[in-house]
Amino acid sequence: MIKLIDIAVTGAATLWLAFSDDSAANWSAEELIARDTIMTRPLADPKFFARAFIEAGALAWPNGFELSATNLHRRLAASGALIRPAA
Repeated sequence: MIKLIDIAVTGAATLWLAFSDDSAANWSAEELIARDTIMTRPLADPKFFARAFIEAGALAWPNGFELSATNLHRRLAASGALIRPAA
């Protein structure tokens, strides 16, 4: 199972995500924020967005919104954004 092991804020709506398989990526939440749902609306505030944390290996925010590390990893890999260590 893939888990997040580290995150860093890199912009108003972007995070650097490091995964348990030693891969990493810069992830933009712009598409997620554009959905403008009750759970994603607070992420539009850069100060709130920057309060992201890891909970049980998932990406989370104080309002209870969570994103699965496995799904983030899968989407980043499919888009070509995932950086894997050299063998």
